[in-house]
Amino acid sequence: MTSEMSTTSWAMLLALGAFHGINPGMGWLFAVALGMQERRRGAVLRALVPLGAGHALAVAGAVGAVLAIGAVIPIDRLRWPMAGALVSLGVMRCFRHLHPRGAGMRVGMRGLTVWSFLMATAHGAGLMVVPVFAGMSVASGGHMHHMAGAAGTTAGAALVATGVHAMSYLAVTAFVAVVVFEKFGVGFLRRAWFNVDLLWAGALVVTGAVTLML
Repeated sequence: MTSEMSTTSWAMLLALGAFHGINPGMGWLFAVALGMQERRRGAVLRALVPLGAGHALAVAGAVGAVLAIGAVIPIDRLRWPMAGALVSLGVMRCFRHLHPRGAGMRVGMRGLTVWSFLMATAHGAGLMVVPVFAGMSVASGGHMHHMAGAAGTTAGAALVATGVHAMSYLAVTAFVAVVVFEKFGVGFLRRAWFNVDLLWAGALVVTGAVTLML
């Protein structure tokens, strides 16, 4: 049962990474716009590193917060608060769309990393990963008691989980950004646009519901 749970959790981390990568608000649209402004693919590829770093930092921050809380509270008792936060954020996004501003096209690596971090945080990307990691910890008996060895193992698992998710996000972001830049251009969004914010809000609510079943 634990092995099946672990396999499912890793698959969910990969799937969430891919889902985050598909969302234009998570970075590929910025990379494409930058590439079109400079008229070269290298600009698109250059943007991917800070985008991936910022996204990973947002996820690591959310998971790190759970690790800190889990040091004093068994992690399986956090399911209801996490589910409530996810559903609340999803409902809020149906009425308010939080899009951090302040990043123009001419930004350096640091500025783009910060922008990516803020976007992922505002969209609740890190929060969506937390229930999966929590489920993995509970399945492995990781209630995060005050034992140095257990804490080290859990922190290591958190780093691996963040890395797996970030690689999936980056792979999909890179693929979509290059394809859109080479084949379509950002103009196709006017013809093939759909409400990403509504889809994202629904994903947050569904993740919250699934959290209670992990």
